[in-house]
Amino acid sequence: MASVEEDFPRGGTTKKPTESKIVVQRTEVDNLFQSNEQTETKKRKGASKDEGKKLKKPKTEKEKDNGLTLNAAAKTVEILHNKNVKEGMLMLGCVKDVTDFEVTVGLPCCLQGHLSIRNICDSYAKLLTEQLDSADTEDICSLPHLFYPGMLLRCVVHKLDIARGGSPSIQLSINPKLVNKALTSSSLKAGMVLSGCVESVEDHGYIVDIGISGTKAFLPKTTVKDVLDNSGELRVGQYVTCQVEEVKNDGRVVRLSVSPPTVAQAWAESAQGWNLTNLLPGLLVKATIKKVTTHGLLLDFLSSFCGQVDFLHMEPDQKSVYTKGSEVRARVLYVESSTRLVGLSLRGYLVQPGTRIETCPVVGDRIGEVVKDCKMSSMHHMSGAMLELPDKTAVFVHRSHLKEANAPANDNRVMAEYEHTCRILDYSPMDQIHFATLRKSVIARRFFRYQDLQAGQIVEGTVSVLLSHGMVVHLSDHIKGLVPRTHLSDIILKNPEKKYCEGMKVKCRVLSVDAESKTLYLTRKKALVESSLPLFLSYADTRPGRVSHGYIVTMKEFGCIVRFYNDVKGLVPLSELSSEPIISPEEVFYGGQVLKAKVLQCDPDKAKMILSFKAAAEVDMPQVDCEVGQKLEARVLKKLVNGLEVAILPGENRAVLPTMHLSDHISNCPLLWESAKEGDDISDLICCNKNKQNITITKKPAVRWTLEEGVVAKDFSEITVGMQLIGWIKNMMSYGVFVEFPYGLIGLAPKSAMSDKFISDTTAVFQLGQTVVAKVTNLDEEKRRFLVTLKITEVALPEGDAQTRLINGLKERRAVTEMLVSRDNSDLHQQLAALSVGEKLKLTVDTVKNSGATLKSDDMAGATIMASKHHVMDVNLTPGQKVTGVVLHVNMLTSCVHVSMLSKLVGKKKSLTEGSKYTAMMEYIDQDFAVISLDDTAQLTLIHASNHLNEIFRSESEKLTVGMSVAVEVVEPSCKELQGLPLVAWERNNPDRRRSTSENQTGSKGHRFGDIVQCKVKTVRPTSIQVTLDDGSTGSVHVSEVSESLKVCAGSFPTSSVKVGSELTARVIGGREASRHRFLPFSHPKFIYTVPELTLIPSKLDQNTDINPVTAEDKLKSLEVGAEIPCFVSKFLLEKKSLEVAIDPCVTGTVELLAMITDPKDASHPEKLHKLGSAVYAKVVEASSNPQRLVLSLTGVHKLEKGSVTLGMVTNIQPHVGLHVKLPFGGTGTVSVTDLADTYRPNPLGNYSKDQLLRVCLLASEDGKWQLSLRPSRLNTQQTKPGKDLEVLSVDSLKKGQIIRGYVKSVGEQGVFIRLSRSITGRARLQQSTNYFVRNHKVLCDHLSVNTLLTTKILSIDKEEEFVDLSLLPADTGKSDVLPESLGLPLRLVGGEKKKHDTLKKKAKRSLPESEQKQAEAPVPKKKRKTTKARAEDSDSGVEVYFREEEDKEDGEEPKSDSVKQVTESSSGPSRLQVAAGFSWDVGLNSLKPASAAQEGDSSDGEDQEGSSKPQKKSRHELEQEKKAAEKALVQREVELMDPSLRPQDAAAFERLLLASPNSSLVWLQYMAHHLQATQIEQARAVAERALKTISFREEQEKLNVWVALLNLENMYGTEESLKKVFERALQFCEPMPVYQQLADIYAKSHKMKEAEGLYKTMVKRFRQNKAVWLSYGTFLLQQGQSDAASTLLQRALKSLPSKESVDVIGKFAQLEFRYGDAEKGRTMFDKVLTSYPKRTDLWSVFIDLTVKHGSQKDVRALFDRVIHLSVSVKKIKFFFKRYLEYEKKHGTPQSIQAVKEKAMEFVEAKGTEAAN
Repeated sequence: MASVEEDFPRGGTTKKPTESKIVVQRTEVDNLFQSNEQTETKKRKGASKDEGKKLKKPKTEKEKDNGLTLNAAAKTVEILHNKNVKEGMLMLGCVKDVTDFEVTVGLPCCLQGHLSIRNICDSYAKLLTEQLDSADTEDICSLPHLFYPGMLLRCVVHKLDIARGGSPSIQLSINPKLVNKALTSSSLKAGMVLSGCVESVEDHGYIVDIGISGTKAFLPKTTVKDVLDNSGELRVGQYVTCQVEEVKNDGRVVRLSVSPPTVAQAWAESAQGWNLTNLLPGLLVKATIKKVTTHGLLLDFLSSFCGQVDFLHMEPDQKSVYTKGSEVRARVLYVESSTRLVGLSLRGYLVQPGTRIETCPVVGDRIGEVVKDCKMSSMHHMSGAMLELPDKTAVFVHRSHLKEANAPANDNRVMAEYEHTCRILDYSPMDQIHFATLRKSVIARRFFRYQDLQAGQIVEGTVSVLLSHGMVVHLSDHIKGLVPRTHLSDIILKNPEKKYCEGMKVKCRVLSVDAESKTLYLTRKKALVESSLPLFLSYADTRPGRVSHGYIVTMKEFGCIVRFYNDVKGLVPLSELSSEPIISPEEVFYGGQVLKAKVLQCDPDKAKMILSFKAAAEVDMPQVDCEVGQKLEARVLKKLVNGLEVAILPGENRAVLPTMHLSDHISNCPLLWESAKEGDDISDLICCNKNKQNITITKKPAVRWTLEEGVVAKDFSEITVGMQLIGWIKNMMSYGVFVEFPYGLIGLAPKSAMSDKFISDTTAVFQLGQTVVAKVTNLDEEKRRFLVTLKITEVALPEGDAQTRLINGLKERRAVTEMLVSRDNSDLHQQLAALSVGEKLKLTVDTVKNSGATLKSDDMAGATIMASKHHVMDVNLTPGQKVTGVVLHVNMLTSCVHVSMLSKLVGKKKSLTEGSKYTAMMEYIDQDFAVISLDDTAQLTLIHASNHLNEIFRSESEKLTVGMSVAVEVVEPSCKELQGLPLVAWERNNPDRRRSTSENQTGSKGHRFGDIVQCKVKTVRPTSIQVTLDDGSTGSVHVSEVSESLKVCAGSFPTSSVKVGSELTARVIGGREASRHRFLPFSHPKFIYTVPELTLIPSKLDQNTDINPVTAEDKLKSLEVGAEIPCFVSKFLLEKKSLEVAIDPCVTGTVELLAMITDPKDASHPEKLHKLGSAVYAKVVEASSNPQRLVLSLTGVHKLEKGSVTLGMVTNIQPHVGLHVKLPFGGTGTVSVTDLADTYRPNPLGNYSKDQLLRVCLLASEDGKWQLSLRPSRLNTQQTKPGKDLEVLSVDSLKKGQIIRGYVKSVGEQGVFIRLSRSITGRARLQQSTNYFVRNHKVLCDHLSVNTLLTTKILSIDKEEEFVDLSLLPADTGKSDVLPESLGLPLRLVGGEKKKHDTLKKKAKRSLPESEQKQAEAPVPKKKRKTTKARAEDSDSGVEVYFREEEDKEDGEEPKSDSVKQVTESSSGPSRLQVAAGFSWDVGLNSLKPASAAQEGDSSDGEDQEGSSKPQKKSRHELEQEKKAAEKALVQREVELMDPSLRPQDAAAFERLLLASPNSSLVWLQYMAHHLQATQIEQARAVAERALKTISFREEQEKLNVWVALLNLENMYGTEESLKKVFERALQFCEPMPVYQQLADIYAKSHKMKEAEGLYKTMVKRFRQNKAVWLSYGTFLLQQGQSDAASTLLQRALKSLPSKESVDVIGKFAQLEFRYGDAEKGRTMFDKVLTSYPKRTDLWSVFIDLTVKHGSQKDVRALFDRVIHLSVSVKKIKFFFKRYLEYEKKHGTPQSIQAVKEKAMEFVEAKGTEAAN
């Protein structure tokens, strides 16, 4: 410190003693320091580095004093808390655990940090990067080689992070540049102890990085021997704590030593220049105790610094020795520079030299242990508490762990408790103490560490995250496990995110756990989680014969590998996989499948096991040895919620008897269940269904009767329509109920067939398990399904069924009574059981109320005896009165007796006779049963409350009620089963019952088949005639039965010949169902439900002629395919677009659309072609009787034949295939792109759409699919005009050298494949495809999309292999290159061409004389013959001349007449010149030839030009003309190039434009549009991508325009995925808000409203502060007519936006309402705003404009009148008066104009008066 003082002398010659000076300085600057400190804390974190350097001794003294002052104010020493740790804080730490990528470091005060591999030092990070780049990982020195547990480190807090669970995480660094940041080379002194990392290894030592720039630190190898490990030398990145031995060259060179004893004993002294800024943790200092507190010590060290020692770092056994003023050895633990806080330790293991720090306590690993009976030894309020365990071990509890996480702190309450239970959380090596928690939630936690888990345990956790390979489940904050993807369910889930979501609670079983590596695997497979079999946790558990659940890991050809828990696995050989032979396990099993496996052999030592699936399955198979229909007895094992679990006697087979199967009576079922007890035997059971696994049993008497009588269907094949079966309700759905029958058959009763009554709710009328009788109405053989009806009118029950059910039901009730009496054998129960209905009792009245009376009997104490109001009507009762009552009902469960005291029932009984009829009255209703009294006989009896099994009651009013009367007939006067009561039959009136035949025919005998009858025509319809017969009944005549079929003319209407009212003679041929109008011959058994069907055909009216009834089956069998038959149009089915025609009353056929019309024009309205009831002749296409099906054709064709032309409908368009076409009669076919036209078009499939009708020619059929053609030459063979692209039928028709066109099929590495016909594909190799050199076929791929039209030349043909080699080179085809010049690709030049190219380049540099020019042009290369036909499509308005660098070739052979015409007609413009490449402006104009020159040599007949090798000599005049024409063409071309308004027509022109304006988005967009017009989507995309790369980053709007265009492109032509990707990219490069808005507009314009709305919802969340977003969304909603949604949105907007924006937003929304929504609503909104803000004249003005536009004149005038009376400035009122006057001049009358002027005058006068006053 002396040096510091010398640098700043205080004046005067005599220096004061150090101590006195320090005192003075402290008092002087103390306040100043405090104020500075406060300012610093408020404004920023920590002091800056520069300020730290400037601190001098006085400030140091001040800091010490200030520190003491602060501590004194707090009166306590705190430990270091997590919240006080700051970035940049220096700490001494101890290595706890080392992994490959991270070191866990124990910090002071039970804190913990993490040191990443990236934060060691710069040299180590560089070494890692180099070795990773070189992929040589052998020399990488991993962290376990550099660090070991117990190693002390000086570290700096690098970053404060939040761990996944929300707990704070301290990220550390030992980088010397950060740790020794405050040191400089000039401050280095010998004796200093520093930390560093080895930077490099040299010959004689190591360069150590100590983090000080400009300083090289060298560590000689000789001093390192003591600390070296087995490797023999230090490694790069190794951490060392070393002492400075020597400092040279002002600190530029430093020599170090690392002798552990020396370094450990090295003191930090004042002379070494330590201050609060550069003080380092780990320094050993001599200190003086300044103050002793209960929570720690305050020390002075290095003569001027103050530090603190918390209670954790005082030696426990020396606390009494610590006194003020005593000297101690201390080590610096942590330094927090911003608050000047220094923590020190006095613990021996840190202070004593050579002491090793133990990372594990001597007592052993106790982490996670719960310890009871702990006592609190001390409480430190700001820090925590010390606990003493029963074994006298001390543990520390942090203050946050003295209470629950969210509970308020209450130290006194904690201290008051005598004993505590704690859980040990961890061990702190720096403090050498365990720390624990008193939180009950943590103590109660089942799993605290991975060691607490065992394989096979059932655990519950929370889903944390779903990954591609599985699901992470958290069992607690620190324990997580992985459920592999194959273990998410019993089956492999394709979309696990649909089943699992974050935060979901799940139940799992532990598969395996490794506590050391903290890996835990779980399973969610239900079969494993719920398995009750023994678990194979180790091979010791696997004894032969044991069975357990395992899962298949893999399938091999020799068997399956099955895994259990903890890597226990075994092999199931092929022979043991199944009882049936399995050759390929992959086909039968799948990975992850859970199966039971039985151990056959096991060798635990070798960890091998042989298993069997087959043996495990045999163990499981229950032996079901009873047959369906067999009577059974069973014993109750267990009562379930909805049934009884029983064991079938005498064996032990288990079954479940559902509660609803105990009886046919719903009310009896719960009683029987209630009375049953475990161990009871149940008889009268019957087996109604069985399968391999289990059997179904029932006790329902009705079902038992059907099985005993055999009135059942044993299989679906035995079911027939009309069959009647008894079953029970299995399930109820909204569309009907499912009825189950014996043998497991299930039928559906649709809603309409459930009852004769109207049913609104299917679930309310029947109950699950209810017995019903059903009748089969429909069968679906194919799907093995059937429909039934439950209508009472359609199902018949045996006579006396109601009485039988009554007797059975009462028998069950008696059985319940007997069972209850046997269990509870009390006197009361026995007396109640002895009572019977009708028995008279002597009773005493107890109480009398309005609702009735309660009575008591001396004999039945404890029973409740009641009489309802109805049953005490004619008697006056008083309490205590003795009366006689008649028993109506006895309830054994509640010990309740219902009685009646009516005089008619109490009187003497009269005898009954069988067959006598009475009027009975309901006296008591008990669910399924009712008690009735018979007239005045005083007789009571019981009846069933419903007469039919299927009877339903939709409401209470439909049920029987007390007091209701019914008519009854006595069946048996005294019935034994009813305990002597009479058995009666009753029936309530049923208005829904169908009338019988006799009722239908009003007493007549009816009509038999063949009867001849007289009738009168009632109505005439197109398809039938209604007649009235003599007896008044109605008959019907079908259109086919009006006249002879042979005499029917096509298009005629047979019924029109019959007039209404005329009398006819007819003959009965059948009948028609009244409800369904289904035709039935009279021989049908159900004829009673029909009306007669008649015929008027003369040949059938002859009495002597016998006619046989013909069924639909017979008629269909008689029809032959291809036969032409007369039919009559019944109806047109619009949905199916098919015609329904009738042949006779019982047979209808269908005609599909394609078999109905021959001209596609008729497809729009096919129903207009055939009128209802008209006769047509049709050919039979298909006729089958089972199932009944008749398909007809009206086109005269009944099958598809090769070469024929028919109609087809496009079903799909595929570029690679062509058109998929649906054909008549169920046929399908395809049209290849080469068969679409005789002259190929560039976009062959563009003109076709789905469902389009076409005429097609059938070429050939393969595997049931037709090859079709749309070529006019095929469809119309008479056509003489030949097509341009002739059909290629075989390879033989092709010739070498032929020019032919085709469509691109695909582009690959082998070349370009071109479709020449539907069966022939040619190939152009890459070298023959383009003159440019392409490295990759993908370049061609991008420019040649599928179905691009190309002209090719055939190079060779291999007829055997049918290979065709093609060329696309311009030299061969005469066309331009397939790749554009704009790509800038190099030309492919070889050999001679290269020389030619060089020569031409030299020539191009100089202009040649005209004569030389001619000579240079003279040699014309030979050309192959080209026919004019092959190039007809190229006949263009001009001549295209391609100038190539290799050679100059002429192109385009047109008739001479055309060329001459083109030259002479100057008005048509000069010849079009196209320069492809290599054009030089220096060459003479002769190099550009006009059309005449180009065409002159061509003969009109297309002969070859081999005859003349020299051009003909031309005269001077001709040459002059040519020169002028070329010059004129050049000028014209220049004008075109200079004209900015002229839009380019080709890619090259666009490229030129882009060179001039690379930043113009308009040009780029036009270029994209150019590609899109040619449907070159990929090229358009490529242009957009180029634009985004080319346009300058400053041109934000231009870039945005391109992004919008790209979004539009993807929206129209791309997929949702591609659009999403472009959108995400656009958000990265542009302002997000405009991109969102543009995409929303795109969605809205393309009518994707759902997507647009979704995007707007995202926008208002993301840009909630942006007013424009809310307005845009509001506009969208109002345009969609969603006014209410817009109102809701406005409320949201007002909450989200600042309040100052509210008025504007409401105003804008009001304007939107005027424009798109409800004008009245907009007016109301304006009114509300302007009432609150009347001075907003801008809003008044807008309101006026909108009212003028959308309102009436009255509204406008009223609004103007309001405005001119506002209290605003005169100037603004003047403006409104002016507008008012203008409005009146335009829309008003002279009177209204005058009125406005008068109002203005009044206003001016009023203002003048105000001014005067």
